[in-house]
Amino acid sequence: MSATLSVTADVAAERWHGRDDGLGAEHLRWHHVVSTDADRTGPWDAAFVGFRSDEGVRRNKGRQGAANGPGELRAALASMALPAPLTALDAGDVEVADGDLESGQRRLGSAVAALLDSGSPVIVLGGGHEVAYGTYLGVRESAPVRSGGRLAVLNLDAHFDLRDDVRPSSGTPFLQMARAEEELGRRLDYRVLGVSQPSNTEHLFRTADRLGVRHLADTECGVLNVAAVDAFTDAFVESGDVLHLSIDLDVLPAAVAPGVSAPAAHGVPMEIVERVCARIAASGKPLVVDVAELNPDLDADHRTARAGARLVHRILTTRHAVRAGA
Repeated sequence: MSATLSVTADVAAERWHGRDDGLGAEHLRWHHVVSTDADRTGPWDAAFVGFRSDEGVRRNKGRQGAANGPGELRAALASMALPAPLTALDAGDVEVADGDLESGQRRLGSAVAALLDSGSPVIVLGGGHEVAYGTYLGVRESAPVRSGGRLAVLNLDAHFDLRDDVRPSSGTPFLQMARAEEELGRRLDYRVLGVSQPSNTEHLFRTADRLGVRHLADTECGVLNVAAVDAFTDAFVESGDVLHLSIDLDVLPAAVAPGVSAPAAHGVPMEIVERVCARIAASGKPLVVDVAELNPDLDADHRTARAGARLVHRILTTRHAVRAGA
């Protein structure tokens, strides 16, 4: 598996350190449990892989810097306290350093497929939102999907990311997925929670309608709309046997997530996004999550990194608690 990565797990290991209050399970934090030994066999309670890429954001004319997101997400997660012991592997990073985004996405796909086939929930640390297509390539080639499992994709995002551009970018991944599924004789089950009307042209809304994309607007995702959000989330969980959750951190309000290419003027409250993530994690179904668009250069007080890390923490601890109680 490590052969698919252009940045080794040794680099990732530099980020897995933090506060240490003593010995014993009652003092556990993430940096205590994450191994970077790719030769260990799974399944693990969590498997991480990074995607260091700015190329999709550059092509989409956004603010670059997301290539450093994986390291910042690791650093933010490292000292978070664990409620119970678990096992985790960090397989290292795939790096897009030469503008060859397509090759990087294929390499990411190979790593994701191997980790998912180990039986572990997979967390992909981005990177621009072009990470989502690389994640999809891995999910598509994983054993659960190749054996006939239904793939369902939920994007937590202010944008549809259905642009029809000549070159793939951070704005095109879900249209790429839809076209790839069409070539396989399938229709992509794609949903978006948090869509911002001012951030998407009418053409993008029409593209979404043509593709049968179900979506919930940011204005419908407030704390007074919990029932609607729960129903939308549950319908997603029920629709698939294998779940791909893509979290673009610009779905959060700008005050919570300033360190993104396109900060949200409205956004979806953190408590709602966390609720959605926990609900999906509790399903127990094969799960791959990618976290996109963290730009550390723009991140005041590491707020965006901490928000992204908290979502990852909630997903994995919820998943572990459900499995432990089964």
